[in-house]
Amino acid sequence: MPLIALTGGIASGKSTIARRLADRGAVVVDADAIVRDVQAVGSPVLDEIAAAFGEDMITADGALDRAALGARVFGDDEALARLNAIVHPAVRAESARRFAAAFDADPAAVVVYDVPLLVEARVDDPWDLIVVADAPAALRAGRLVDERGLSESDAAARLASQVSDDRRRAIADVVIDTAGSLEETLTQADALWERLTATR
Repeated sequence: MPLIALTGGIASGKSTIARRLADRGAVVVDADAIVRDVQAVGSPVLDEIAAAFGEDMITADGALDRAALGARVFGDDEALARLNAIVHPAVRAESARRFAAAFDADPAAVVVYDVPLLVEARVDDPWDLIVVADAPAALRAGRLVDERGLSESDAAARLASQVSDDRRRAIADVVIDTAGSLEETLTQADALWERLTATR
C-alpha cells in the first residue's frame, strides 16, 4: 500500500505524470482539488479567509474570489503565512481522509498525492516515495508563456515565488526529467509504475 508524493514546480509536467499513473491504475489525490473543496461556499475555511482578509475576498454568490486573494497574498510573506495557517490544516485532514478511503477500498492500492507545495508544507510526512517532476526553469517559463498565455515577466515572477529546483531535487527519491518529449516523460512514468507494482 505505497503512498507516493508527486511534486514539481509550476509547468514541470507533474500533472502529465499524475494522469499517466492514474491511467495505469493509481489512485491520484489532487491537492489543488482539495484546496478548492475545503474553500467551498459555506465552509469554515472560507469563513476564516473572509475574517482574516476581508469580505471583499468573497464574490456576490458567496464563493472565494481566487484572483483577489491571490493578488492579496502574492509577494507578501506574512499574508501568505496567514493564509497557509488557515488552509493547510484543512487540506492535511481531508487528504488523510482520502488516503484512508483509498486504502480501505483496496489495501493494495498505489496512492499518489499530487501536491505542488510538498517542500513548503508536507515534506516530513511518512511518504513511501517522493517523486519530483523536473525541468529547467527557462523551459518551464517558456511553457507558461506558450501554453498558459502568461507574459514573460509574469512567468518569471511565478517561478521566482516558488522554492528552488535544488530544494525539490534534494528531497526526491525519484526524479522524472520532463525536459524532453512527452513520450520520454511517459516512459519514465511507466517505469515508475512498474517499480511501484513489482511486488504486488
